[in-house]
Amino acid sequence: MDRFPDVLCGWSWEENKLFELALAVVDEQHPDRWEVVAAMVGGEKTAEDVHKHYVILLEDLQFIESGKLDHKLAETQSCIQLDCTQSVCWTDDDNNLLVRLDIK
Repeated sequence: MDRFPDVLCGWSWEENKLFELALAVVDEQHPDRWEVVAAMVGGEKTAEDVHKHYVILLEDLQFIESGKLDHKLAETQSCIQLDCTQSVCWTDDDNNLLVRLDIK
């Protein structure tokens, strides 16, 4: 999976999964949403990085939902199979478990 980030514009598979999970648990109305998401992703991602990544995700979804995606292209491309078995846990400052998600 070390080469996978090149496909995702500098985001590793693990960072993308943490990003998706953070979006699911951080309220859209939270005043510091992007800072919290960046902290949950960890690493070198800033609030600006995660917000830009979110905008790209929305643009991708709009493109897919527009019906302009050529589904025949997928039939000719190779598929990548990944081992996605892992657990992700978030704890508070006292190390109390807040969220545990098992990704299979």
